[in-house]
Amino acid sequence: MSGKNKLKTGGYFAKRLKDNGFIVLSVFKEYHESDPRIWTILVDPGNSSTFITCYKNKDNINEYLFELNDGGKSIPKNYYLKTDSMEVVIQYLVEKGVLNNAKNTKFYKEKNGVNTNDETTSK
Repeated sequence: MSGKNKLKTGGYFAKRLKDNGFIVLSVFKEYHESDPRIWTILVDPGNSSTFITCYKNKDNINEYLFELNDGGKSIPKNYYLKTDSMEVVIQYLVEKGVLNNAKNTKFYKEKNGVNTNDETTSK
C-alpha cells in the first residue's frame, strides 16, 4: 500500500466510507500480534450487514488484503479484495448492493447524536 493511501488504517478506511454515505461500526481492532487480522468493521448494519476485515501478511505474503463478508448473500464467501484504491472498495460495495444512503436507515445519526429517523423528531 502506498504511504499516501492509508487503507490499512481502520479509522481512515471507516471515515472514507462514512464520507461516501455508508453506516460503519467498528467491531474489533486488537487482534493478537501473531494474527494477520488488523481490524474489522461492519458496513450497512441491518441491511447487507457486511463485515470488512483488513489483513496484513496473510499466508506469509507481505501484502494487505480486505476480506468482505455478507454471509454469502451478494458477496462470494471468503472474498478478498487487494487494492490501494478506496474508490475500488466503494464501487465494489455499491455493485453488491451495500447501501450508502445512510440517512434512510435506522442506524443513521447526525454528528450531534440525534437520530434523524427517530419518530419523535419533529418534521
